[in-house]
Amino acid sequence: MSYFTKATFLTSAPSIEHLSNSDGMEVAFAGRSNAGKSSALNRLTRQKGLARTSKTPGRTQLINMFELDSERRLVDLPGYGYAKVPLDMKLKWQKSLGEYLQKRKCLKGLVVLMDIRHPLKDLDQNLIHWAVEVNLPVLILLTKADKLKAGKRKAQTLMVREASMAFCGDVTVHSFSSLNGLGVPELEQVLFKWLGLERQLKDDAEEIVE
Repeated sequence: MSYFTKATFLTSAPSIEHLSNSDGMEVAFAGRSNAGKSSALNRLTRQKGLARTSKTPGRTQLINMFELDSERRLVDLPGYGYAKVPLDMKLKWQKSLGEYLQKRKCLKGLVVLMDIRHPLKDLDQNLIHWAVEVNLPVLILLTKADKLKAGKRKAQTLMVREASMAFCGDVTVHSFSSLNGLGVPELEQVLFKWLGLERQLKDDAEEIVE
C-alpha cells in the first residue's frame, strides 16, 4: 500500500494569505489550467475523488490542502493561465504565487505539471524561475503522456530535460499519465525525498526482510 493513500482533505483557502499552519513540511502542485493536476493527485493517492476534477479549465480557484500525517501535507494550487479569468485576477494570483514560493518556509518542493504536448509555456517557466531563485527543488511532470506513442514521448521528455538545464537549479523531469499510471513510482520517489521519508521507507523494508 502506498504511503500517499493516507491523504485526507484538510482545508481550502481563497488565497495564499489565508493559509494558516506553516509548521511541518509541504509539497505544492501547480500547473496551467487543464494540465491534469487534480487527476495526478487522485492517481498518486489512489483516491478518485480526493482532488476535484473539472472539464472546465480554470474552475478550481481555491488552494486545497491535503494532510498525509501530522507533519506532512500536499497543496493543490489553482490552475493558472486560463483565458477566461479577468486580467487583474490573473496578475493578483501570479503575485501571490510568487510570494508563496519565496516566503512559505515549510515548502519543500514544487511539482509543476505540464501537458507533454505543450511544455514550458511562459508562465511555467516563470514559476520554475521563482522556485530556483529560492533554491526550491522542482519536479516537472509531463502529464497526459499516454496521448503520445513511446518514441515521441521519450523524445519530448529528453527535450524538456535538456531545456530545463537552463534554469540552473534542482529541476527533475518525468513523464506521467494519470490514466495508466506511467511515472507514478518516479513521482513517489521524488516526494519521499522532499518529505524526508526515505529513512522511514528503508526501515519499513528492513522490517519486511526480517
